[in-house]
Amino acid sequence: MKKQPLAIFLDRDGTINEDVNFLSSPEQLILIDGSAEAIKEANEIGLKVIVFTNQSGIARGYFTEEDLKKIHKRLDELLSEKGAKIDAYYYCPHHPTEGNGDYKVECECRKPKDGMLKRASREQNIDLRNSFVIGDRCIDIEAGKTAGATTILVLTGYGIEELEKCRDKNLEPDFVAKDLREAIEIVKKCLTERKEKCEA
Repeated sequence: MKKQPLAIFLDRDGTINEDVNFLSSPEQLILIDGSAEAIKEANEIGLKVIVFTNQSGIARGYFTEEDLKKIHKRLDELLSEKGAKIDAYYYCPHHPTEGNGDYKVECECRKPKDGMLKRASREQNIDLRNSFVIGDRCIDIEAGKTAGATTILVLTGYGIEELEKCRDKNLEPDFVAKDLREAIEIVKKCLTERKEKCEA
């Protein structure tokens, strides 16, 4: 039986790009230093790179799903300039507390639920339990832990204050990294250690 690929599941805002409150146009997109290089490194070692992001701005009427596609197209362009690529995007368009037309409240995809991770795992045939979830918020860590993946909290975006929140909630991430670049170094080290254990 063919071995399932591994992935890094990345939160978007505050992890890959600067966090702008309800980023709604491609022009607002600014990469965090080193994030493109980190993604390129993940590409090069054979990991799938998947973005999973809450986008309640759609339900709130701040932007449309078509606008979001344009933002992700621009993100692809910026990453491509550095030789990096995202394999797939998953997003939750629902409002956290209020129903709005097609965008119901009770969904399975909004973080901290792990619905986006499970869906991506099914559709991309990913070994979720041996993969990595990286983000700057407790909801990313909680989703990753629920899915059984290894979790890394980055200290970019809201990471510093969110680390304290995680600890208050007894949601200690498996690792803490200064930024996405350092997170990928942790991923590489974990993969090496796993391989050594297998070969021992």
